[in-house]
Amino acid sequence: MNVGVLALQGAFREHEQVLRDLGHDPIQVRLPQHLHAIDRLIMPGGESTTIGKLLITSGLLEPIKQRARDGMPVWGTCAGMILLAKEITEGRPEGQPALALMNITARRNAFGRQLDSFEVDLRVPQLGADPFHAVFIRAPVIDRVGDGVQTLATLPDGTIVAAQQGRLLATAFHPELTHDTRFHQLFAEL
Repeated sequence: MNVGVLALQGAFREHEQVLRDLGHDPIQVRLPQHLHAIDRLIMPGGESTTIGKLLITSGLLEPIKQRARDGMPVWGTCAGMILLAKEITEGRPEGQPALALMNITARRNAFGRQLDSFEVDLRVPQLGADPFHAVFIRAPVIDRVGDGVQTLATLPDGTIVAAQQGRLLATAFHPELTHDTRFHQLFAEL
């Protein structure tokens, strides 16, 4: 299995390290031709506006959309989740490019500024009985899930922070910043 990591901006190196720890040889995706070498794609956290613009300038936006529509698994973490969402609310810059593949509504910077970042243990039944320690950094949330979307994890107040739609996976937090590889393993099994 060839796992690609979108390497335009953000926490792509951390995802690559987790993949290496799991025995994969990740492929950096920076140009459309890199998509031919991968079976699945991780879109990391970072700055969603910047990544969106870089998807346009690199020529990757439409090819990623097409590969995902053709069945390639795609996982968006934090900013990557925002780019996967069909709808983005609050703080979306005018004309921000997005893949708009997943039937969710994402809200940017839902918890405030960098100083409002936090960590929490989440119950994720798909990962087993042990809680998943999640790291939230200027994190978005999922305000709405539509048809075909399964909620995977919520905060104690019911706020949705992880979801799956077929071969699309979205997490508002950063699994790559922990030593727990279960989300990466779940993605590898999609």
